[in-house]
Amino acid sequence: MKLATFTAGGAPELGVVQGDRIVPLTRLAPALPARMIDLIAQWDAVEPEVRRIAAAPAQTLALAEVRLEAPIPRPGKIMAIGLNYADHIAESGLGTPEHQIWFAKAATSASGPFDPIQIPKVSPAVDYEAELVAVIGKGGRHIGVGDAPSAVFGWSVGNDATERAWQHRTPQWTLGKSFDSHAPFGPWITTADEVADPHALEIRCVVNGEERQHSNTRHLVFKVWDQIAHLSQAMTLEPGDLIFTGTPGGIGAAMKPMRFLQPGDHVRIEIEGLGAIDNPCAVEP
Repeated sequence: MKLATFTAGGAPELGVVQGDRIVPLTRLAPALPARMIDLIAQWDAVEPEVRRIAAAPAQTLALAEVRLEAPIPRPGKIMAIGLNYADHIAESGLGTPEHQIWFAKAATSASGPFDPIQIPKVSPAVDYEAELVAVIGKGGRHIGVGDAPSAVFGWSVGNDATERAWQHRTPQWTLGKSFDSHAPFGPWITTADEVADPHALEIRCVVNGEERQHSNTRHLVFKVWDQIAHLSQAMTLEPGDLIFTGTPGGIGAAMKPMRFLQPGDHVRIEIEGLGAIDNPCAVEP
């Protein structure tokens, strides 16, 4: 099932994407949670009703006539792992990490699958990073590797957009990773039951029609289950939290000369079976 947050001239609504149509859950079942983060938190109770409506919808809308928003407009936490594909480690000139390298992206960096990536006024060195995003469902604390799959509600396509000058001016990456609009994701959440193996998905980034990144999630150094187990030793993972799981080689900062995003550029990121996000770049308003 593909669950989306969308607008159609009014307030945000929840829907189920089916091909080129969307089932407007919020309209058809107003008693259901109106926010995705609440739907995820109550999933065990509401899943039968959601699936019943999706199986025989009384109404559908053309996907082309609605606007897909960030599936979770304001996640509780956005955590992201660094240096997690061998080719990206090599292009960065660094060794394979002994321990997982984590940083936070501010919740205000979340943005929609087709929203502009802002080129900040303070520095224009904005880069792209294609990533598989895990959306936490039940979550918890001290989750074992074997139990980690049950902690994932679903999967999305993400771009860990990064302002490189701010990222590297200090040893802490959080500010350079947290500019507004620098965590676009979507276009929807594909529920975990539809993804047989998240470690066997093609991932690709195309900038202005030019392929910049192309890999497969089987090349993750630390698998998603190891990431969840590690993170949950430090913090409680909660429904709707996002985990950006790492980017493959091909980033703009590793090119010679470096090639950062410019106003007017388009960044398309695709992951096998999960769809694509396509974000224009624009000067910060």
